[in-house]
Amino acid sequence: MINDFQLDLASAAPPGPTMLTIGTFDGVHLGHRHLLKSLTVEASRTGCQTVVITFRNHPRSVLRPDLGVGYITSLDERIALLKQTGVTSVIPVDFTKEFAKIRAREFALLLVDILKMRGLVVGPDFAMGYKREGDVPTLIGLGKELGFSVNVAESFSKDAIVIKSSKIRAALSEGDVTGASGMLDRPYSLAGSVVKGDGRGRGLGFPTANLGLDGDSLVLANGIYATWAIVGGRRYLSATNVGTRATFGPGERLVESFLLDFDGDLYGKFLTLEFVKRIRAEECFPTVQGLIDQIKRDVVAIRSILTNQDWS
Repeated sequence: MINDFQLDLASAAPPGPTMLTIGTFDGVHLGHRHLLKSLTVEASRTGCQTVVITFRNHPRSVLRPDLGVGYITSLDERIALLKQTGVTSVIPVDFTKEFAKIRAREFALLLVDILKMRGLVVGPDFAMGYKREGDVPTLIGLGKELGFSVNVAESFSKDAIVIKSSKIRAALSEGDVTGASGMLDRPYSLAGSVVKGDGRGRGLGFPTANLGLDGDSLVLANGIYATWAIVGGRRYLSATNVGTRATFGPGERLVESFLLDFDGDLYGKFLTLEFVKRIRAEECFPTVQGLIDQIKRDVVAIRSILTNQDWS
C-alpha cells in the first residue's frame, strides 16, 4: 500500500518545494476554502507550490463501514472545485486498511522526500497516521526534526456556525438544501449522464430525465425538490424526485427530473441539477390518479418558487 501511495505522490509531484494540506474535502465548502486560502498565503510567503492530497473515499468508509457514507460531491466534482481555488496540484489517493496503518513519522517522511514538503497547513482537529497519532503537537515536533513548518488555520464560522462537511450532510439528510447551499456558498447540485428509465414518468404525462447516480452514496433525503436543470449550456425549471417511487411498490433509489419547459430527448446528455428547495416528502398514493394530481400541484408550486427566486 505504501508503494501505491508513493506512486500516487510521485506521479503528480510538482517541481520545487511544496506547501500542502491533506483531507477528504467533501463538498469543498466555505471552511475548506478558508483553509485553502491560508495554504495559498503561506505558500506565497515561502515561495512554495501548493498541493492538496485528497482521499478518493472517505476514511470512515474503511474505519467504520457499518455507519455508511453519503457524499456531498463526487470525486470528479471535488477535484474540479479544488483546482478552481488555484492550487498547483491535487493528488487523489485511496484510503485503505493498509494506508490507515502508516505511522505518522513515516507518512511525514514520504511527504518530505517525494513532494519536498516545506510546510503543512491543517485545521485545529487534524491528525494523520496510525490511530490518528499525528495530531498537531506531534506534527510540530516532527516538523522540527524533518524540516517542515506546521500552520494551523482557525475553523471557519458563518452565522455563529462552524462549517463542517458533517453539518452539511446532516442538513441534506433532512432535505434542507437551502441550509446546505449556504454552507457550501453555492447551490447544492447533482450531476451525471441521463440514463434510460422505465418510461413510467412519460406514461403519467411527466417525462423525466433519470440521472445515473449511485443511490447508496447519496446523502440527500427523499422528496420532491424545486431544481434548476442545466443541460447543453441552458437552464430549465425542473421538478426533481429523489426516492423509490413509493406509489409503485419497493424499488431502487432514483433521482429523476421533469424539465417544465423542455421538449426533446435527453438520453445520454450530461445534466446538472441545482437544488433550491424541498417542497414535500416522498409519499405513497393510494391511486395513480392521486399521484398525477399531486404532481400537477407540485409543478405549479415549483414554477412559482423558481420564477420568484431571490437572486440577491
